[in-house]
Amino acid sequence: MKLQDRSQGVVLDVYVKPSSKEFRLELDEDELVVLCHEAPLKGKVNKELLKRFSRLFSCKVDLVSGSTSRQKKFLIHDMEAKEVNRILVSVSKSR
Repeated sequence: MKLQDRSQGVVLDVYVKPSSKEFRLELDEDELVVLCHEAPLKGKVNKELLKRFSRLFSCKVDLVSGSTSRQKKFLIHDMEAKEVNRILVSVSKSR
């Protein structure tokens, strides 16, 4: 999983699989794969991911790149990479 510390927070690289039966995070050594409900139409996937990540990390989250791609980068504000990693590992193990 790729995490990059920045002055504003952490950049998280994500690979998205839209139109899935359930929302789920799958951790791989190289990347975070996110299965989401929404179809890739009119930014619905991006809205779902921003909403879910904001709740998960309890902070502001912005889409940095990949608005029309399955490969996306999100900026998680005011957090460090090790804290983001801890949260993602605990959530992915609980499912």
